[in-house]
Amino acid sequence: MTDRRTKQTDADWRSELRARGYRLTPQRELVLEAVDELEHATPERILVHVRERAAGVNISTIYRTLELLEELGLVAHTHLGHGAPTYHSTAVPEHVHLMCRSCKTVSELEPAMVEPLVQSLRDGLGFETDVRHLTVFGICKECT
Repeated sequence: MTDRRTKQTDADWRSELRARGYRLTPQRELVLEAVDELEHATPERILVHVRERAAGVNISTIYRTLELLEELGLVAHTHLGHGAPTYHSTAVPEHVHLMCRSCKTVSELEPAMVEPLVQSLRDGLGFETDVRHLTVFGICKECT
């Protein structure tokens, strides 16, 4: 995932936590690393990844940490179907999610591809779209 990262670095999120009065605990660091490595992951999947390094971490710690990291703008969530949201790092460029209903593959699309829709909603309804939460469901070309 490092090839998609923007200018935000590990030092940036460490500084951001400290600047807002939060300590960089081992659990927070492990959750951030898991979100970065797994790309689009549910809290349960993040827990499994974190437990590979720290067996004593529980799901409530994962949820609290994700909530804090989202509040600080370090992670974002989206809904890729029913169930728990999936989280991804905000260090990657803003993107729209494409979810194949057949193979469950998640692809990322540049926001420019949906700009006509976003502009139409803005012009026609005065609605400002948050594309980080936009997921388009369908069938990918490999499954058609």
